[in-house]
Amino acid sequence: MADSGPWSSPLAGMNMSRAEARQLLCPDGSPWIWALLEQCVRDVWEYWSVLVGLLSIGCFLFAALPQLYVAHKNGRVDQALSLGFLLCWLGGDFTNFIGCYLTKQLPIQTVTAIFYVNMDIIMISQFAYYKLKNKKIKGNGSLKGFCIGWVVLFITLSIILPSQLLLRNLERTADLELTKNSLGITEMSGFICGYVSSVFYLGSRFPQLHKNFQRKSTEGTSYLLFALAMLGNFTYGLSLVLKLPAIQHNKNRYILHHLPWLIGSFGVLVLDFFITAQFIMYRKHKTVQSNLLALEVEPLLVDEEET
Repeated sequence: MADSGPWSSPLAGMNMSRAEARQLLCPDGSPWIWALLEQCVRDVWEYWSVLVGLLSIGCFLFAALPQLYVAHKNGRVDQALSLGFLLCWLGGDFTNFIGCYLTKQLPIQTVTAIFYVNMDIIMISQFAYYKLKNKKIKGNGSLKGFCIGWVVLFITLSIILPSQLLLRNLERTADLELTKNSLGITEMSGFICGYVSSVFYLGSRFPQLHKNFQRKSTEGTSYLLFALAMLGNFTYGLSLVLKLPAIQHNKNRYILHHLPWLIGSFGVLVLDFFITAQFIMYRKHKTVQSNLLALEVEPLLVDEEET
Protein backbone atom coordinates (compact mmCIF):
# COMPACT_ATOMS: atom_id res chain seq x y z
CA MET A 1 0.00 0.00 0.00
CA ALA A 2 1.29 3.45 -0.87
CA ASP A 3 2.29 5.71 1.96
CA SER A 4 -0.50 8.14 2.80
CA GLY A 5 1.39 10.10 5.45
CA PRO A 6 1.73 13.88 5.63
CA TRP A 7 4.71 13.96 3.27
CA SER A 8 2.98 12.18 0.41
CA SER A 9 2.36 14.11 -2.81
CA PRO A 10 1.10 13.43 -6.33
CA LEU A 11 4.73 12.99 -7.39
CA ALA A 12 5.68 10.72 -4.46
CA GLY A 13 5.12 7.46 -6.33
CA MET A 14 6.96 8.60 -9.46
CA ASN A 15 10.60 7.78 -9.99
CA MET A 16 11.99 11.03 -11.36
CA SER A 17 14.77 13.47 -10.68
CA ARG A 18 14.29 16.81 -8.95
CA ALA A 19 14.87 18.64 -12.23
CA GLU A 20 12.14 16.60 -13.93
CA ALA A 21 9.77 17.26 -11.04
CA ARG A 22 10.48 20.98 -11.33
CA GLN A 23 9.81 20.91 -15.06
CA LEU A 24 6.33 19.49 -14.43
CA LEU A 25 5.46 22.71 -12.60
CA CYS A 26 5.85 24.64 -15.87
CA PRO A 27 5.41 22.12 -18.71
CA ASP A 28 4.40 24.60 -21.41
CA GLY A 29 6.75 27.44 -20.48
CA SER A 30 10.15 28.49 -21.77
CA PRO A 31 12.66 25.96 -20.35
CA TRP A 32 15.66 28.27 -20.12
CA ILE A 33 13.73 31.10 -18.41
CA TRP A 34 12.22 28.62 -15.94
CA ALA A 35 15.69 27.20 -15.21
CA LEU A 36 17.30 30.65 -14.86
CA LEU A 37 14.63 32.71 -13.09
CA GLU A 38 11.96 30.24 -11.92
CA GLN A 39 9.46 32.30 -13.93
CA CYS A 40 6.92 30.39 -16.03
CA VAL A 41 6.71 32.19 -19.39
CA ARG A 42 3.93 30.92 -21.65
CA ASP A 43 3.41 33.54 -24.36
CA VAL A 44 5.46 35.77 -26.62
CA TRP A 45 4.76 38.98 -24.64
CA GLU A 46 6.03 37.45 -21.41
CA TYR A 47 9.04 36.12 -23.30
CA TRP A 48 9.95 39.55 -24.63
CA SER A 49 9.31 41.03 -21.18
CA VAL A 50 12.04 38.80 -19.75
CA LEU A 51 14.47 39.57 -22.61
CA VAL A 52 13.95 43.32 -22.18
CA GLY A 53 14.35 42.91 -18.42
CA LEU A 54 17.69 41.14 -18.93
CA LEU A 55 18.76 44.00 -21.20
CA SER A 56 17.89 46.39 -18.38
CA ILE A 57 20.18 44.46 -16.01
CA GLY A 58 22.98 44.70 -18.57
CA CYS A 59 22.50 48.47 -18.93
CA PHE A 60 22.72 49.09 -15.20
CA LEU A 61 25.67 46.72 -14.77
CA PHE A 62 27.69 48.63 -17.38
CA ALA A 63 26.29 52.09 -16.51
CA ALA A 64 28.68 52.60 -13.60
CA LEU A 65 31.82 51.41 -15.45
CA PRO A 66 32.43 54.63 -17.49
CA GLN A 67 31.98 56.75 -14.35
CA LEU A 68 34.29 54.49 -12.33
CA TYR A 69 36.93 54.86 -15.06
CA VAL A 70 36.59 58.66 -15.28
CA ALA A 71 36.81 58.94 -11.49
CA HIS A 72 39.87 56.71 -11.40
CA LYS A 73 41.52 58.72 -14.16
CA ASN A 74 41.10 62.19 -12.63
CA GLY A 75 40.69 61.25 -8.95
CA ARG A 76 38.12 64.02 -8.46
CA VAL A 77 34.87 62.10 -8.20
CA ASP A 78 33.97 63.94 -4.98
CA GLN A 79 33.95 67.23 -6.90
CA ALA A 80 31.96 65.92 -9.86
CA LEU A 81 29.24 63.76 -8.30
CA SER A 82 26.86 64.78 -5.55
CA LEU A 83 26.95 62.60 -2.43
CA GLY A 84 23.20 63.17 -2.11
CA PHE A 85 22.77 61.72 -5.60
CA LEU A 86 24.69 58.55 -4.67
CA LEU A 87 23.03 58.08 -1.28
CA CYS A 88 19.52 58.60 -2.67
CA TRP A 89 20.32 56.15 -5.45
CA LEU A 90 21.46 53.59 -2.88
CA GLY A 91 18.38 54.25 -0.72
CA GLY A 92 16.14 53.80 -3.75
CA ASP A 93 17.79 50.54 -4.80
CA PHE A 94 17.75 49.11 -1.27
CA THR A 95 14.07 49.87 -0.65
CA ASN A 96 13.37 48.69 -4.19
CA PHE A 97 14.87 45.30 -3.31
CA ILE A 98 12.85 45.04 -0.07
CA GLY A 99 9.66 46.05 -1.86
CA CYS A 100 10.19 43.51 -4.65
CA TYR A 101 10.90 40.78 -2.12
CA LEU A 102 7.88 41.45 0.09
CA THR A 103 5.34 41.97 -2.69
CA LYS A 104 6.55 39.01 -4.78
CA GLN A 105 7.30 41.05 -7.89
CA LEU A 106 8.64 39.36 -11.01
CA PRO A 107 11.80 37.34 -10.28
CA ILE A 108 13.81 39.43 -12.72
CA GLN A 109 12.88 42.58 -10.75
CA THR A 110 14.28 41.11 -7.53
CA VAL A 111 17.48 39.94 -9.21
CA THR A 112 17.88 43.35 -10.89
CA ALA A 113 17.46 45.13 -7.54
CA ILE A 114 20.32 43.11 -6.05
CA PHE A 115 22.67 44.10 -8.86
CA TYR A 116 21.58 47.74 -8.47
CA VAL A 117 22.59 47.76 -4.80
CA ASN A 118 25.90 46.11 -5.67
CA MET A 119 26.86 48.81 -8.20
CA ASP A 120 25.78 51.58 -5.81
CA ILE A 121 28.07 50.22 -3.11
CA ILE A 122 31.00 50.16 -5.53
CA MET A 123 30.40 53.78 -6.62
CA ILE A 124 29.98 55.04 -3.04
CA SER A 125 33.14 53.17 -1.98
CA GLN A 126 35.10 54.87 -4.76
CA PHE A 127 33.59 58.24 -3.83
CA ALA A 128 34.59 57.79 -0.16
CA TYR A 129 38.09 56.62 -1.09
CA TYR A 130 38.89 59.65 -3.25
CA LYS A 131 37.17 62.02 -0.85
CA LEU A 132 39.43 60.90 1.99
CA LYS A 133 42.49 60.59 -0.23
CA ASN A 134 42.11 64.14 -1.54
CA LYS A 135 42.02 65.37 2.06
CA LYS A 136 45.44 63.72 2.49
CA ILE A 137 44.39 61.59 5.42
CA LYS A 138 47.08 59.23 6.65
CA GLY A 139 46.70 55.52 6.16
CA ASN A 140 45.70 55.56 2.51
CA GLY A 141 47.01 52.00 2.15
CA SER A 142 44.62 50.74 4.82
CA LEU A 143 41.81 52.78 3.28
CA LYS A 144 42.45 51.27 -0.14
CA GLY A 145 42.46 47.74 1.31
CA PHE A 146 39.21 48.40 3.18
CA CYS A 147 37.48 49.73 0.06
CA ILE A 148 38.64 46.78 -2.05
CA GLY A 149 37.43 44.33 0.61
CA TRP A 150 34.09 46.16 0.80
CA VAL A 151 33.62 45.93 -2.97
CA VAL A 152 34.60 42.24 -3.10
CA LEU A 153 32.10 41.48 -0.32
CA PHE A 154 29.20 43.01 -2.21
CA ILE A 155 30.20 41.42 -5.50
CA THR A 156 30.11 38.06 -3.71
CA LEU A 157 26.69 38.85 -2.24
CA SER A 158 25.41 39.87 -5.66
CA ILE A 159 26.27 36.38 -6.90
CA ILE A 160 24.96 34.43 -3.89
CA LEU A 161 21.72 36.29 -3.13
CA PRO A 162 19.98 35.83 -6.52
CA SER A 163 20.51 32.06 -6.40
CA GLN A 164 19.30 31.91 -2.80
CA LEU A 165 16.17 33.89 -3.66
CA LEU A 166 15.35 31.57 -6.53
CA LEU A 167 15.88 28.52 -4.33
CA ARG A 168 13.53 30.08 -1.79
CA ASN A 169 10.76 29.97 -4.39
CA LEU A 170 11.36 26.25 -4.89
CA GLU A 171 11.49 25.39 -1.17
CA ARG A 172 8.35 27.30 -0.28
CA THR A 173 5.79 24.69 0.90
CA ALA A 174 2.44 24.51 2.62
CA ASP A 175 3.95 24.43 6.11
CA LEU A 176 4.94 28.08 5.62
CA GLU A 177 1.29 29.17 5.76
CA LEU A 178 0.52 32.72 6.76
CA THR A 179 -2.77 34.18 7.80
CA LYS A 180 -4.48 36.58 5.42
CA ASN A 181 -3.97 39.37 7.92
CA SER A 182 -0.22 38.90 8.20
CA LEU A 183 0.10 38.47 4.44
CA GLY A 184 -1.71 41.76 3.96
CA ILE A 185 0.67 43.51 6.35
CA THR A 186 3.68 42.03 4.56
CA GLU A 187 2.45 43.14 1.14
CA MET A 188 1.50 46.57 2.45
CA SER A 189 5.01 46.98 3.89
CA GLY A 190 6.42 45.97 0.51
CA PHE A 191 4.32 48.53 -1.36
CA ILE A 192 5.33 51.23 1.12
CA CYS A 193 8.98 50.34 0.42
CA GLY A 194 8.20 50.48 -3.30
CA TYR A 195 6.81 54.01 -3.06
CA VAL A 196 9.67 55.11 -0.79
CA SER A 197 12.01 53.70 -3.43
CA SER A 198 10.39 55.77 -6.17
CA VAL A 199 10.73 58.91 -3.98
CA PHE A 200 14.43 58.15 -3.48
CA TYR A 201 14.92 57.62 -7.20
CA LEU A 202 13.17 60.85 -8.15
CA GLY A 203 14.96 62.77 -5.38
CA SER A 204 18.38 61.46 -6.37
CA ARG A 205 18.59 63.56 -9.53
CA PHE A 206 17.96 66.94 -7.89
CA PRO A 207 21.24 67.10 -5.89
CA GLN A 208 23.19 66.29 -9.07
CA LEU A 209 21.22 68.83 -11.11
CA HIS A 210 21.94 71.42 -8.42
CA LYS A 211 25.66 70.57 -8.27
CA ASN A 212 25.99 70.83 -12.05
CA PHE A 213 24.15 74.16 -11.98
CA GLN A 214 26.41 75.50 -9.22
CA ARG A 215 29.59 74.51 -11.05
CA LYS A 216 28.18 75.46 -14.47
CA SER A 217 29.94 72.31 -15.59
CA THR A 218 29.54 68.55 -15.90
CA GLU A 219 33.30 67.92 -16.02
CA GLY A 220 34.34 64.80 -14.11
CA THR A 221 31.05 63.01 -14.71
CA SER A 222 30.56 60.48 -17.47
CA TYR A 223 27.50 61.01 -19.61
CA LEU A 224 27.45 57.27 -20.32
CA LEU A 225 26.44 56.78 -16.69
CA PHE A 226 23.21 58.68 -17.29
CA ALA A 227 22.73 57.49 -20.88
CA LEU A 228 22.88 53.83 -19.84
CA ALA A 229 20.74 54.60 -16.78
CA MET A 230 18.13 56.10 -19.11
CA LEU A 231 18.22 53.04 -21.33
CA GLY A 232 18.08 50.81 -18.26
CA ASN A 233 15.07 52.61 -16.79
CA PHE A 234 13.29 52.59 -20.13
CA THR A 235 13.81 48.86 -20.69
CA TYR A 236 12.94 48.12 -17.05
CA GLY A 237 9.60 49.91 -17.35
CA LEU A 238 9.01 48.42 -20.79
CA SER A 239 9.55 44.90 -19.44
CA LEU A 240 6.72 45.52 -16.97
CA VAL A 241 4.42 47.02 -19.60
CA LEU A 242 4.93 44.06 -21.96
CA LYS A 243 3.36 41.74 -19.38
CA LEU A 244 0.11 43.69 -19.21
CA PRO A 245 -2.82 41.23 -19.19
CA ALA A 246 -5.32 41.41 -22.04
CA ILE A 247 -8.39 41.62 -19.78
CA GLN A 248 -9.09 45.17 -18.60
CA HIS A 249 -9.89 44.19 -15.00
CA ASN A 250 -6.67 42.20 -14.67
CA LYS A 251 -4.79 45.00 -16.41
CA ASN A 252 -5.87 47.53 -13.78
CA ARG A 253 -4.84 45.19 -10.96
CA TYR A 254 -1.49 44.55 -12.63
CA ILE A 255 -0.76 48.29 -12.98
CA LEU A 256 -1.60 48.93 -9.33
CA HIS A 257 0.61 46.02 -8.29
CA HIS A 258 3.59 47.42 -10.21
CA LEU A 259 2.80 51.15 -9.94
CA PRO A 260 5.69 52.16 -7.60
CA TRP A 261 8.21 50.57 -9.95
CA LEU A 262 6.65 52.14 -13.03
CA ILE A 263 6.79 55.57 -11.38
CA GLY A 264 10.41 55.03 -10.37
CA SER A 265 11.60 53.93 -13.79
CA PHE A 266 9.73 56.35 -16.06
CA GLY A 267 9.92 59.26 -13.60
CA VAL A 268 13.71 59.09 -13.37
CA LEU A 269 13.87 58.74 -17.15
CA VAL A 270 12.23 62.17 -17.49
CA LEU A 271 14.64 63.78 -14.98
CA ASP A 272 17.63 62.31 -16.79
CA PHE A 273 16.58 64.28 -19.87
CA PHE A 274 17.24 67.44 -17.82
CA ILE A 275 20.71 66.16 -16.91
CA THR A 276 21.27 65.45 -20.60
CA ALA A 277 20.32 69.07 -21.33
CA GLN A 278 22.93 70.21 -18.79
CA PHE A 279 25.62 68.17 -20.51
CA ILE A 280 24.73 69.79 -23.84
CA MET A 281 24.41 73.31 -22.43
CA TYR A 282 27.60 73.31 -20.35
CA ARG A 283 29.61 71.69 -23.13
CA LYS A 284 28.62 74.59 -25.43
CA HIS A 285 29.41 77.01 -22.63
CA LYS A 286 32.89 75.49 -22.27
CA THR A 287 33.45 75.68 -26.03
CA VAL A 288 32.51 79.38 -26.09
CA GLN A 289 34.88 80.12 -23.20
CA SER A 290 37.72 78.31 -24.98
CA ASN A 291 37.11 80.31 -28.16
CA LEU A 292 37.08 83.61 -26.25
CA LEU A 293 40.35 82.69 -24.52
CA ALA A 294 41.93 81.88 -27.88
CA LEU A 295 40.82 85.26 -29.30
CA GLU A 296 42.31 87.10 -26.32
CA VAL A 297 45.68 85.33 -26.52
CA GLU A 298 46.18 85.49 -30.31
CA PRO A 299 46.58 89.34 -30.66
CA LEU A 300 49.11 89.35 -27.82
CA LEU A 301 51.22 86.77 -29.63
CA VAL A 302 51.03 88.78 -32.88
CA ASP A 303 52.14 91.99 -31.09
CA GLU A 304 55.10 90.17 -29.53
CA GLU A 305 56.24 88.92 -32.96
CA GLU A 306 56.02 92.42 -34.45
CA THR A 307 58.05 93.88 -31.59
